[in-house]
Amino acid sequence: MAETFGERLYERIRALGPLCVGVDPSRQLIEAWERTDSVEGLEFVSLALLEAVGHVAAAIKPQVAFFERYGSAGFAVLERLIREAGDADVLVVADAKRGDIGSTNDGYAEAWLSERSPLCSDAVTASPYLGVDALSPLLTAATNGARGVFVLAATSNEEGRSVQAARSSDDVKVETEVLRRIATLNNRSDGRGSLGVVWGATRDAPEFDFGQLGGPILVPGLGAQGATASHVARLFVRSAPATVLVNVGRDILYSGPDQSSLGDAAKRWRDDLSDAIL
Repeated sequence: MAETFGERLYERIRALGPLCVGVDPSRQLIEAWERTDSVEGLEFVSLALLEAVGHVAAAIKPQVAFFERYGSAGFAVLERLIREAGDADVLVVADAKRGDIGSTNDGYAEAWLSERSPLCSDAVTASPYLGVDALSPLLTAATNGARGVFVLAATSNEEGRSVQAARSSDDVKVETEVLRRIATLNNRSDGRGSLGVVWGATRDAPEFDFGQLGGPILVPGLGAQGATASHVARLFVRSAPATVLVNVGRDILYSGPDQSSLGDAAKRWRDDLSDAIL
């Protein structure tokens, strides 16, 4: 196994391109696929998506909330999805947005990044708003286990901007401080560290050089949220090669349930993104 999650992701992006497909089995999506909003519908949509895009996408990103709403039965479906993605050599980024302090983060690290957990994923998203350093159990587990953490820096939703772009008493934006801290922890120049950030494609470039981040970048905000492949190319022009993982959800998901239509939509996005940023 590669020494870091960033190296694993680099190899996958070089082989297949930078597309990450969001697995977002909301009630609306399940019903649009003409299935009932049930655990059975959840399982059908999730596994059908993996089958359709697993040979096209570098990674999938299951939104944990859409599984959690079914309780233990939903988590059982998520565990199966993670297991089958691993068997198919597809990276899994669990979009759990975990983050707390102390022993609570120890628990999150064991749940999402420990091999003994059935929820163990290649990477997990985390919220830094109790402090980046408070995430140290997650960050350490990722670094030690060749797994990844994507820390929220600047998200694609409008509501986040007032917090993320706020300035500290030192006149530094919160989003900039998150980037600086992750760069310091990665402490490498090739962008292939285990610790990454989330930066929305609908956001402006930061007061920070992405080329200094030392780890990967997970990019939401494309398609239904308005951003295009060209937006990504301009925003991340200084990023290290094959370190930008671009998530697309609704523009692909609502092409289903037909497998060929899902696959074709994923290929179009993969090709557009590859041409723009690789």
